[in-house]
Amino acid sequence: MGEIKSYRDLVVWQKSMALVREIYLVSRKFPKEEQFGLTQQIRRAAVSIPSNIAEGNGRGSFPDYVRFLQFSRGSLFETQTQLELCRDLGFLSIQDHQSLAALSSEIERMLNTIISKFSG
Repeated sequence: MGEIKSYRDLVVWQKSMALVREIYLVSRKFPKEEQFGLTQQIRRAAVSIPSNIAEGNGRGSFPDYVRFLQFSRGSLFETQTQLELCRDLGFLSIQDHQSLAALSSEIERMLNTIISKFSG
């Protein structure tokens, strides 16, 4: 493992960015009437995940970092909920949902580990 010089070196940030890219790709297929509804909401929630990781990393203190990681985890939970809703409404295929859910679960485990490490 290399030295972490930037938030860009954090695997959890990299995986979060991958999740955002995938959500943008699959949400292009959502119904047009959802353009200003669920499409926009899930994209914003997903973008908040790596954004809060990056912002927390730049804060310079562990308490601030943990707080922003918790914000990131909250946005992840929001995204997971919206992914389930999209699946249930038929906007997402079962396969796309399973892939995105697996990646989001991995990110969740990573965030929980980092938060635990820096909280105690």
